[in-house]
Amino acid sequence: MARECLRSIDLFSGAGGLSEGLAGAGFQVLFSNEIDPEYALTYRSNHPGVRMSTADIRTVDARKVMDDLKLKSGELDLMAGGPPCQGYSINAPSRSLADGRNHLFREFLRFAEVFSPRAILIENVPGLVSFENGRTLKDMLDSLSGLGYGAGVRILGAPYYGIPQMRWRTVIIGLRGKDVPPSAFPVPEFRAPVRANFTATLNGIGLIMEPGPGSSSDFVTVRHAIGDLPPLRNGERGAPVKGYASGPSCAYQERAREGAEGVLNHEAPMLSEINLKRLRYVKPGGNWTDIPDSLLPRGMQLARKSDHTKRYGRVEPDGLASTILTKCDPHWGAYFHYDQDRSFTVREAARLQSFPDNFVFYGTRVQQFAQVGNAIPPLMATSIGIAMKSVLS
Repeated sequence: MARECLRSIDLFSGAGGLSEGLAGAGFQVLFSNEIDPEYALTYRSNHPGVRMSTADIRTVDARKVMDDLKLKSGELDLMAGGPPCQGYSINAPSRSLADGRNHLFREFLRFAEVFSPRAILIENVPGLVSFENGRTLKDMLDSLSGLGYGAGVRILGAPYYGIPQMRWRTVIIGLRGKDVPPSAFPVPEFRAPVRANFTATLNGIGLIMEPGPGSSSDFVTVRHAIGDLPPLRNGERGAPVKGYASGPSCAYQERAREGAEGVLNHEAPMLSEINLKRLRYVKPGGNWTDIPDSLLPRGMQLARKSDHTKRYGRVEPDGLASTILTKCDPHWGAYFHYDQDRSFTVREAARLQSFPDNFVFYGTRVQQFAQVGNAIPPLMATSIGIAMKSVLS
């Protein structure tokens, strides 16, 4: 008989987006590892029941962890994680095997060899597919095969799973001793106006999970995500816990508020005077091409008007947000609020990532933005977890 609650561990856990999502799917996360102290503080504060290690994973004894969890090899249901992705990202300044972060996947394999979990879940950036012409991804799949796992890979679009931003993630699933069925990956629920701008095939096979004809066209919008949060002026901090601006107007807002006593991490960054001048020319849905050349940085003055279409953008309230990066800098994306003359707060970025309001971020504001931007959207992780749970059960 299958257990009602499946057990998992989360390696390279960051602030806890993957653990948050898996818990929402009914997994019990037993252990996590995260070396960054601020990320670890956020993780611990939001997942106090999870045993956590902050040591360099290369020094962690996987067998001792397994013994401490009172597990035997083969008993763990799911080993999940997101080995550092910056070296794979298409946005990275240099994409090279010389980047030491790219080799931490070997540590993930070391844990898999010891635990021999029933299933493996790895999430990463879509740039992994094209990195080194796909050789790194193929090596990862071959390595899992060598440990006795059937492995499959897909690219998931966040808006297809009810997340209001243009974000993509590569997801690798491995099942011990069996092939990975299509049902191990979550079926897209929504149609949304997104288009891939990266390599999305491996060995000639398309990897993107596309919405089917039965998918809803009512994707979640920016307004759905943040429209109930209290307004702020540029640079305004206000009380640490703020009240909502209105009652919830949609299911997304209702879900975000569950268990929350108010709005935290909601303080407006201080935009420079030049950025304030720039944004006043930008209407919702607009971008840097609306700004007079005299106010643009020198490099943008020389750029083609068809390039960098999200930079210095003001989000369209009834559309999707730019991918939430590790800093909501207007120079890199559409991070101006749609009707307030300021950029996004940490809480708004977290809402656009589908974090609930009772998930609190710690550290400096810069560190909080990085924690949000580096996470997999919890709602996407929940969809993946539900699909995997059905296969494991």
